[in-house]
Amino acid sequence: MTLILQAKQVNKSFGNRDILKEISFDIRNGEKIGLVGWNGAGKTTMMKLLMGSVQPDSGSITRYPAEIKIGYLPQSTDYTINTDHELEEDAKELLRAASELGMSKSIIREGAYLDTLSGGEKLKLALAKIWTQSPQLLCLDEPTNHLDMKGVTWLITELNKFAGAAIIISHDRYFLDQTVTKVYEIEECKLLEYEGNYTAYRKEKQRRFEHQARDYGKQQRKIKMIEDQVANLKQWSEKAHREAGKRDNPGERKQMGLKEFERVKAKKKDNQIKSKTKRLELELSKHKVEKPKEEVQVKFEFETDGKRGKRILEAKGLTKQFGDRLLFEKSHFYVKHGERIGLVGENGAGKTTFIKMLMEQESTTKGSLWKSSSLKIAYLSQEVSDLPMNKTAMEYLDLIGWDRVSKARTIFANMGMQEEKLIKPLQTLSLGEKTRVKLVHMIMQEYDVLILDEPTNHLDLPSREQMETTLSTFNGTLIVISHDRYFIEKLCDKLLVIENNIIKRVESGLQEYEGSKKTGTSSSVIEKREQVALLDSRITELLGKITMVDRQSDEYTAMDKELLKLMQIKKELA
Repeated sequence: MTLILQAKQVNKSFGNRDILKEISFDIRNGEKIGLVGWNGAGKTTMMKLLMGSVQPDSGSITRYPAEIKIGYLPQSTDYTINTDHELEEDAKELLRAASELGMSKSIIREGAYLDTLSGGEKLKLALAKIWTQSPQLLCLDEPTNHLDMKGVTWLITELNKFAGAAIIISHDRYFLDQTVTKVYEIEECKLLEYEGNYTAYRKEKQRRFEHQARDYGKQQRKIKMIEDQVANLKQWSEKAHREAGKRDNPGERKQMGLKEFERVKAKKKDNQIKSKTKRLELELSKHKVEKPKEEVQVKFEFETDGKRGKRILEAKGLTKQFGDRLLFEKSHFYVKHGERIGLVGENGAGKTTFIKMLMEQESTTKGSLWKSSSLKIAYLSQEVSDLPMNKTAMEYLDLIGWDRVSKARTIFANMGMQEEKLIKPLQTLSLGEKTRVKLVHMIMQEYDVLILDEPTNHLDLPSREQMETTLSTFNGTLIVISHDRYFIEKLCDKLLVIENNIIKRVESGLQEYEGSKKTGTSSSVIEKREQVALLDSRITELLGKITMVDRQSDEYTAMDKELLKLMQIKKELA
């Protein structure tokens, strides 16, 4: 493939902060390259260097030819397009590309003002503009950030058809897997190259880590062995020096030959020490294996006091009725700490009423709804009008201490919130951004239970994925109401189903539960799983109690008998 761009020994700093060090790489015609790394690693800086809008401090970037046509999509959605001018240049192509992306042709034909367009519409228009320019190299910075599924599919198809080269910054793993054949990773100011798509890159990165860890461990064992040998030699040498250096007296004159022997032995030991130390230093200078750097794992966990598996919520005979209208009755279920529960049911079945009962905003008609006394519950609704609109996101969070501020900023970054959004009044943010601000506020308050009511309603697809990733690392309990099937299926492995005026616990995710209802063949499996879960819970409870009871007592005998019976039932079910 023809070389179209070459970087040699490129260095770039901003103030005292190094961004890129000794970066070298080639881009050839037809290559599709993913550019990855943590936020702030220097990806956008590298993109600007390729574009020529930023110059390296040293090193060179050469383009072949020098006037190569580059199509650049910046990360910001503040794109500038003169629609009349674009239409004059290539109206047909722009309209086709915009239409493929799912935009209404009237947006361009009527010369709509850009400030009336959404972020997604601006991005689509910018992409359409790039395509009409027939570039030889594409530089795309987060191209799927505001695209819907149709737009993402179109972009994947166009990139795969595109004959030129492309370098793409994206947090969308699916998009990278479908488009790139090589990955450049920026880590600690250096650039590492991986062949294949995103999934291949992750596998190879893990393989390299494990290989380096093995080599490092082997080298550390060898260093310790040599250091132990040197330590032993030093002990022998010191002893030989002491023996050879004792003062001469008439009784020791006969020992002169022995002393000379000790001097020779001491000198020999000294030479051995020098030789081993020099050999070790030489080997380390040539083949030193650095300790592999553990990949930073950003975890957004609440410091919950409870233990996973401990019941935090239990309903017995729970009934709720408004006048003659019965929502649910005689409902028995429980929720354990750390579980992710999807709350499902038809509109009007009583999902919101049940949530209000949890929040103590509604009373029970009959039965009981027990909650752990130490439980801290937070409710994320679709309503965002209760936010202080004149405050910024960081002012609203009102965090004290750099660690907590840094953690909040990291969570925002991983949920797709740009840094500049955090210092703007909340009234200037989109609904999706306001929802994310409320979620981060809840995370930073360290609640035990999050109740999420349609949390993805105002989020685009990448943001939904980022929210799923964030919530999947949450250490507390999730109760989720959502019409987004993918969101529920990906996040929740247990359900509370409101059906036929009863709330029941289901020991499976939504897809398996609905499959069992359609076929009618696996419902018994679900029921058995529910029975086993109940048995496990009781067995665990008894095992905890029996250790505290006198083995000679009647109570111990009764518990032991019940345990044996429950274990036998569980064995039969299995």
